[in-house]
This record gives sequence, structure tokens and C-alpha cells, in this order.
Amino acid sequence: MSSLSRRNLLAGTAGGVLASVIGGHSLAFGQGAGATPKRGGTLTATWGGFEPQSLFVPPGGGSSPYFTSTKVHERLLRLNNDLGFEPVLALEVTAAEDFMSYIIKLRPNVTWHDGKPFTADDVVFNALNYWKTISAGVALKALVGAEAVDATTVRLAFDAAVPDFFLKSILAGKSGLVIPRHLYDGRDILTNPVNNAPVGTGPFKVKEWVRGSHVEFSRNERYWDPQLPYLDRLVIRWWRDPASRSAAFEAGQLDIGVFNPTPAPDIKRLDATGRFDSTTKGYDNSAWVSTIEFNSRRDIVKRAEVRRAINHAIDRSFIAETIFFGLAKPAAGPIPSSNKLFFNKDVPVYPFDVRKAGQLLDAAGFPVRNGSRFKLNVVAAGWFEENVKLGQYVKQALEDIDITVDLAIPDRATSLKRIYTDYDYDIALSNNSGAVELVPQWTQFTTSDGILKGAAFRNANGYSNPKVDDIVARLSVEIDPKKRVALAHELQVVIATDVPWTSLVEIESVTVASADVRGHSQFADFMGESWGNVWLDR
Repeated sequence: MSSLSRRNLLAGTAGGVLASVIGGHSLAFGQGAGATPKRGGTLTATWGGFEPQSLFVPPGGGSSPYFTSTKVHERLLRLNNDLGFEPVLALEVTAAEDFMSYIIKLRPNVTWHDGKPFTADDVVFNALNYWKTISAGVALKALVGAEAVDATTVRLAFDAAVPDFFLKSILAGKSGLVIPRHLYDGRDILTNPVNNAPVGTGPFKVKEWVRGSHVEFSRNERYWDPQLPYLDRLVIRWWRDPASRSAAFEAGQLDIGVFNPTPAPDIKRLDATGRFDSTTKGYDNSAWVSTIEFNSRRDIVKRAEVRRAINHAIDRSFIAETIFFGLAKPAAGPIPSSNKLFFNKDVPVYPFDVRKAGQLLDAAGFPVRNGSRFKLNVVAAGWFEENVKLGQYVKQALEDIDITVDLAIPDRATSLKRIYTDYDYDIALSNNSGAVELVPQWTQFTTSDGILKGAAFRNANGYSNPKVDDIVARLSVEIDPKKRVALAHELQVVIATDVPWTSLVEIESVTVASADVRGHSQFADFMGESWGNVWLDR
């Protein structure tokens, strides 16, 4: 692609615009600089995406329902910014010597929002009927039993050794939300109406959801930690236009936004006013990437050599610098380089090379005939503004190697349906956010068990490889940390070679907050925390 055509694609760039801003104030405002927390007030929050399809989506459903549901549903554990596990609903999670069973000691005197007691029976139900069957899937394949030893003690039994970090990561991760047995037992978890008004043990209760506008949460007066929450009310509001979020910050209508809530240049401008601060803390266990998925059900893109050629046609540096305004960097494989435990730098990569892309397609039997090699349907998922521009760029990049492109940029609901239910695409441009632990969030994009029609942000591409399934199965039960790393590296080589799905760029995540918002960004996945510790210094 010529430099002129790139300039025409987007009006202006701001690569590196945040270099002098992010992180500069995170200690002072994130931790409150030793100030005593104040009780009361209403916090209005948002994120860099759109309204969820439901306040709680059991299989995951993406970051929007995750953001709302985690203010209500809690987990047994959570991960701090030092990647250490801390107690939430569980006080202890202890492995047997052979790692084939675990004892979980629960926090006593916890109640659900409707007043029912939270007990070991709830955890047993979640382990067998929710985590194993829906949210974690193959990650808990070895789980064969769960029993309530007493009201606050659960024993999990496995038919193979299960590594400590792996199990605790599930219990502290997106798959480990705890739902009430008395509202889900005997009902279809996926379609239960309570998903639109979830009942949990968290510091906030759902008060009302005004569709198209906001969801309001009120203080849980019976929360198990009597000091929390500090806030009286939490309101999560959605603005479709990122520039409108910037205006809302300046008008005092918005207090905090997670995951790049405003256009990148606006972050620097807001920070310069002294009324706002920005930080990249709170995302160590929630790495964001922009992804490309190839539908393995389609005759052309099901061929690995075609997928490799297309990857060579895409300039990742241009995407990072221009589309994301420097708030991203080129990805070097399916797993982000920020993953300190499992990232493998020695995988096949596909540097930008238009000539090589054309040669590979010629060799694959797709020469140019009548001005085109073939036609592809490209869907750019409509949940982020950047995806719109990414779709336009990829269309132009593929046309540069003589591929005809039918580009669609549908709204969120239609994007979910086309990609994850109808499988109506050749190439999907989407996003993912994953934990340090690879199983199940990262692995479910390529394992056979990740193919679940209608389940968002899983294996929509239909790729099924027994070797991948076997590696992930072994990764789920290997207790030797060094051997787990070796398996993770092997998995990344296979995926990077076949490229049914991979990362295009790694997105730098930023939280923007009013300078008087305290107690935030202190955990490794702040967006998915309960926010009971957040307070207003007003």
C-alpha cells in the first residue's frame, strides 16, 4: 500500500501520544496516597465499548457483560497487581499432596442479595453445573466430583493432577464467577431471566437497567465486609461515540472510564487539565489484542497457506501507529508479549511483505484472473471505533494483493450473530482480552471444545486440530511449572503455523479517571473487579 493511500485512510496520526502521560499519576490517585477513604456518593463509570446484550452472560459474552456482572457476582479468589492470589469468597484453597483434590474453605456469614445464605452447596453447584459445563469447559475436564464437607468447606476431586496456579487462575478469572444455586438449579443457565438482573454476593445490587442508557447499582447493605462498599451508588453508562465520553468527562457527567474510554489524543488533553489522571495499571491479567479470525468452514481461507499469505499482506505497524494512535504495538504471535509466564517469542511470524503474499497465493493455486484472485467476505466487529478503521484498512490491504473484498461493519448485536452464531464470514476482525493463564480464555479460540454455536469470543472459526486439543489437555493437568511453560510454547508454535486465529496488535489499555476518584486500578483485572474499594475524595 502506498504512503498516500495510507494517509487517505485515516485523517491524521498521533503515534506515541501517550508516552509522556500514562502511569505518571497512578500511585497518587489509584491508591489514594494514604488518604482515609470516604463513604458515600455516586460514581459514574463507562468503558471503551458498548452496552451489553445482557448484564450477565454465563459463557462470557465479551467485556461489556463482564464489566457489569462483576459488580454483582464475586469469585472465590482475585489476583493482585503482583500476580498473587487474594481471598474473596474463599479464605483458603489448598491442594492435596498429589494435586488430585483441593479443599476450599469459604468465608462464613455471606448472603446473596435476596437474603439467602451463601454456602458450600452453591460452590458445588457452580463447579459441576456452571464452571465445568459452561464457563471453563475443557479447563476443568479433570474435575470428577465436588462435595460439601460442611457449610463452609468444599472438596474438589480430579482424575488427574491439577496445577495450583492453573486452578486458582480459574477461580480468580472470568470463568470463576459464582452464581446462586437457588436461582439457577433446574433452570437453563444460559437463558435464565435472572441474567438480566443478576443476584450475587458482591458489594453492589442491581437497581435498574435502562436499556440504551445505563445500569444503576446500589449499595449492598448486608455485604460481608461491613466497611464496603464506600460508594452509595454506581452507575455504568454507555456512550456510542468515544468523543462523547470525552465531553462527558469535561462536563462532570463521567468520573471514570476503563479500557481506553476516549480517543487516544483526548487522554493527553484531559490529563493536561489537572482534573483527570490516566494509568495503565490494572490490566496485567487482562491483556487486550486486536485479532483476525479465518473461518475454517470456507473453502478458500480454510487453507493454511492462504491464511499465511493474508497475514503477510497486513502491516501491523501501520495498524498500531495509525489506527490505534500509538496505543498498541505489533503482535508477535497469538499470545501477547506482556504475558510474563507463557509468551513464546520463537514462533513463525509474518512480516509485512506484499510481494511475498502474492507469491504464496500464486503457489497455492490462486493466480490473478480478470483482475482478482478470489472474493472474501470480511466482517469487522462493530464494538470498537478502531475496528471500523481496521476493516477499511484490511480491505485495502487485501485489494493490494488482488483479493476482492466484501466488507461489512455491523453493529454489536449483528456482529455477534454473524460471527458467533451464523458463522457468516470468511475473515472476522475482532478483539480479545485474556488472563495470564492460557486455559481456557486463550485456548478456547482454537480448541475443539471452544466451538459452541452462539457463544461469543470462543472458537467461531471452526478450527479443530487433535494436536492442539491434546496439548491443551496436558497443559490443564501438568503440575510441573517448567513443563507447563514448554507445553504453552509448543501450543503457540502450532497456532502460529496454522494461523486459524491470531493477534494483529497488542493494545495498551488505559484507565482515565477524575482526579478525586480513589482506590482504583489496584488489581490485575480492575475492569472485572467489584469496585467495592473505589471511593470519592469529595
